[in-house]
Amino acid sequence: MRQLRFAMVCASNQNRSMEAHALLKKHGMNVSSFGVGAHVKLPGPSQKEPNVYKFGTPYKTIYDDLAAKDPDLYNRNGLLEMLKRNMGVKLAPERYQENRDQFDVVITFEERVMEQVLEDMNQRPQASLQPLLVCNMDVKDNHKEAMFAALQTLKLCQMLEQGGEWEDCVDAVVAQFQQETGRRLTYTICYY
Repeated sequence: MRQLRFAMVCASNQNRSMEAHALLKKHGMNVSSFGVGAHVKLPGPSQKEPNVYKFGTPYKTIYDDLAAKDPDLYNRNGLLEMLKRNMGVKLAPERYQENRDQFDVVITFEERVMEQVLEDMNQRPQASLQPLLVCNMDVKDNHKEAMFAALQTLKLCQMLEQGGEWEDCVDAVVAQFQQETGRRLTYTICYY
C-alpha cells in the first residue's frame, strides 16, 4: 500500500490546518500544511486590530510578539497554546501558492480556501498530469472545532490510504465517510 502525500490547508496555517497536521504527523502520515491568505492573521485586542504577519515568520517569533503585547489576552483566547503546538510541528506558516511540492490529496477547511487552492492549481502548468484530489470540509475557525475536525480528517486520510488507488475509490470513501461522520465533503480532481 502506497503512502499518500497529504496537504492540510486553511487561511493562515495556524489553527485548522495545523491541528490536522499535528494529528496526522503523530499517526505517521506523510503530511504538510499551508495557508492561502495574503498574510497570516491572528485575532488581536479587537476585530479591527488583528495581528498580521508575513508567511514564513517563525511560530516562535509570533509567540514572543503576542506574549510581549498582552500575555493575559493571548493565554485566555488560546493563541499562545496554539502557537506552542505549532512550534512542535514545524518552523513557520507556509503559503500554498508559493509551494511546488506535489501532493496526492489536499484537504481544505473552508469553501473559500478550497476555491483559492483550485484557482492556484488552474494557473499552474500541467506538466506531469499527476492527479490531485482536493477535498473541503467546512470547519469553524476555533480550537474546539479544529480538534474535532482533525479527528475526522485523520479518519478520511486513513480511509483514502486503505482504499488502494484513491482515484478508484474516492466516491465510495467519501460516501462512507459522510455516512459515518455526518460531515459533508465537497471534492474535485485537478492535475499537476
